[in-house]
Amino acid sequence: MVVGCATTGTLQNSVYKGAETTYEIGPVGPGWERVSVNGQNDLAWHNASKEAVMHVDSKCDPSLDIPLTALRAHLMIGFTERDVLSEETVPMDSREALRTHFTARLDGVPREIVMQILKKDYCVYDFALITPPGPPFQETLGDFDAFVDGFHTISEKS
Repeated sequence: MVVGCATTGTLQNSVYKGAETTYEIGPVGPGWERVSVNGQNDLAWHNASKEAVMHVDSKCDPSLDIPLTALRAHLMIGFTERDVLSEETVPMDSREALRTHFTARLDGVPREIVMQILKKDYCVYDFALITPPGPPFQETLGDFDAFVDGFHTISEKS
């Protein structure tokens, strides 16, 4: 479902501390249960009533200093019948992030997805909300936006 590396990070209050990164996230909102997706994300949540998943993952590697659109293309691998509904750069943690809203199929199942990708200090942070199309997406987008809007990196030197 998502691309990323296995981590052994911890979440305390709203601060995630992993082997490569430390950052703060915004509130997740009611109805979300924290889950592990085979160690493929830093953090992930499932909303059973909406059949929705949202996640954040990070990877630090100077070789990932490639255009955001190339990173997005990599994250879309595995989705078929993709239809990009909108794509824009948005401000995020004093940088530009790429936000893409699209519909696609995952293992043949229709999904509506928003991804947001940020590069900062040789690290890539990717966020996604994946839901059935229509009302479940609209009903969970506010939770995703609050989660992403509260994101900022924390320097280990702080």
